[in-house]
Amino acid sequence: MLSVVLSRRGFAVMALWTNECGGNEEHVPAEVKAWRKSIGYLAEVYEPEGGTEAIAAAVKKACGTKTLSTIICGGESGVKVCDALCVYLNFRGNSIANGMENRRDKQIQQDSLRNSGIRAVKGLASTEWEGPVETFVDSQTFPVVVKPVESAGSEGVKLCKSKEDAKAHFHLLMNSQRAIGSVGAAVLVQEFLRGDEYVCDHVSKDGKHKTIMLWKYDKRLANGSQFVYFGMKPIPLDAPEAQSIIQYTRCAINAIDITNGATHSEIMMTKDGPCLVEVNCRCHGGNGAWMPLSSGLTGGYNQVTAAIDAYVDPKRWAAIPSIPPIPFLAGGLEVKFVSYVEGKVVGCPGYKKIEKLKSFSSMDAAVGVGDNIVKTIDLLTSTGSCILSHPDPKVVEADTAFIRKLEKSNKMFILDGVTPGPERDSGTSDRKSELQWAFEHHGASRKSVRGGSRDSLVDRVNESKMLEAQMKDIYESQISSLHKAVAGAGAVSVLLGAGLVAMAMKK
Repeated sequence: MLSVVLSRRGFAVMALWTNECGGNEEHVPAEVKAWRKSIGYLAEVYEPEGGTEAIAAAVKKACGTKTLSTIICGGESGVKVCDALCVYLNFRGNSIANGMENRRDKQIQQDSLRNSGIRAVKGLASTEWEGPVETFVDSQTFPVVVKPVESAGSEGVKLCKSKEDAKAHFHLLMNSQRAIGSVGAAVLVQEFLRGDEYVCDHVSKDGKHKTIMLWKYDKRLANGSQFVYFGMKPIPLDAPEAQSIIQYTRCAINAIDITNGATHSEIMMTKDGPCLVEVNCRCHGGNGAWMPLSSGLTGGYNQVTAAIDAYVDPKRWAAIPSIPPIPFLAGGLEVKFVSYVEGKVVGCPGYKKIEKLKSFSSMDAAVGVGDNIVKTIDLLTSTGSCILSHPDPKVVEADTAFIRKLEKSNKMFILDGVTPGPERDSGTSDRKSELQWAFEHHGASRKSVRGGSRDSLVDRVNESKMLEAQMKDIYESQISSLHKAVAGAGAVSVLLGAGLVAMAMKK
């Protein structure tokens, strides 16, 4: 969504896809797909051989007569290249000195926290099981967590209940190619943190950190995976745990020397206080489906818009407060869709039914006719999400229960050769009390819908030539007006990785 928002502000956008992207260029929501067809990138550059110098030369060549003015990391697989490129070209970014060439490495993050005197999770990373890793596992009380040092969306993360299980998953990760992460990267074995998991989203500029939103994850067991995303809810900043999580997160950001850009930090609130799971050095993912809700809660801004402000709009950045408003200006939550079946999709009736729910606000329909879906085991295998918002929490409870029934009875999608069956036990627990709690703390509720006709974007973006023409007219009109407003000054923004690195250019 960074590319779309930058385009609306009058920037031309260039995409720099890193080698770690792994074919994720199409892992974008329907709104971005429509934008790519109607306006699209000024250029798409694939990471060349030759290191940072060669990348910089390729980017400059693709700029043509335009001047590169901004580089923004838009995805997990763009972090390392973005940091190095910003340093090489002397752009606003983050230092790669003192071992921060790969600050997305989870073990580097934990070591940095520990060296700064901040609570860190116990763990070891290696490419070899025998030796220190095996010794560490022998010293732990099971279960332990085994995961890649480079990943996102719980990809490859497993809660192992025995030494044999941990060893087998360690070797599986070392011998497999992941969707996000470099080949041959180490595997991390950690103590299992017991508690509730939160997400603290920040945007930083010149070392000043602003909290954009605090969320609480709903991760549960499903399809044999312990870390399936079922959704998340916003946490008000006057909640008892909020301030300690925010202050801890800012210390963690400082420990890995983040001074500029967006961060998406996962924090476990344990009985001993907050403890870092990982800092994702880019915007909150999930196709940006949370953006309408976040904008409604804050009264108009979200992490994507704030990240852009930090780089290109000093006045807007100055207007963003250090923390979101208390109380929130709206209420709601995000529901992640979970698939219990797999096969080829020949129909998506569940999406249509969800759009008719009383609390429906917006949707990220990640699956279309002709797609192949698998059982959801992490964020990357989710089949989409929606935002529910309503003044009455009981309405949201009922609508959430309806969605879960669609999923468990296999009626979300029509699959080739698969007959919908009776509702199945997902192994999940009742979440009504949490939903009630969320709305009691949010104050007045307000519908928040992403700009434009979301229904048509979701349902017809891949088929409708009329929609493409309409969007092209809308975007070209917006950009034309913006160009006039700045007396002909344009810009190019370049995005790196599976998300992107945004680079802004002026004529």
